[in-house]
Amino acid sequence: MEKPIFTDVLQVAVVVKNLDETVRKYADEYGIGPWAIYDFNPETVRDMIIRDKKEDYAMRIALCNIGKVQWELIEPKDDKSIYAEFLRTHGEGLHHVAFAVEDYDEAMKFFRSKGHKILQGGTWCDFIYTYLTTEDDLKFIAEIYKPPENFKWPKPDAVYPPNAEIPWIE
Repeated sequence: MEKPIFTDVLQVAVVVKNLDETVRKYADEYGIGPWAIYDFNPETVRDMIIRDKKEDYAMRIALCNIGKVQWELIEPKDDKSIYAEFLRTHGEGLHHVAFAVEDYDEAMKFFRSKGHKILQGGTWCDFIYTYLTTEDDLKFIAEIYKPPENFKWPKPDAVYPPNAEIPWIE
């Protein structure tokens, strides 16, 4: 391979049982935050996929930046997402790492050529997110994105600490 498929580390994600409790612990006890909290469900995300098949799922997520890397906490809100499966089999913990790629469509061709499938994905605010079946090869789940041009983060459903300014949201 001439150049690496991944060009940057964008996000580290942790699956948790209780998002609100975990956000408070990160912020209040470790000074990590502020957090933007969003609901992802069939009303807010389209083209939901689990294991290459159309399948709806739901979760709450909280996002913050630590340096140049975004941290994501995920609480599954059903029993069918890969997050719920992870909680059942591993308990809470590190779930996936999201990477930048030069070209999403070319990256997908590359991963498909290696036999990888879409583990889970969807389109939120025209922002495509895709988890890939990279666990056997890379020993973790890799996520890649295809954001729309000039993507702007929408107003969160909630923030923590309450009334905190989220620097990356206009």
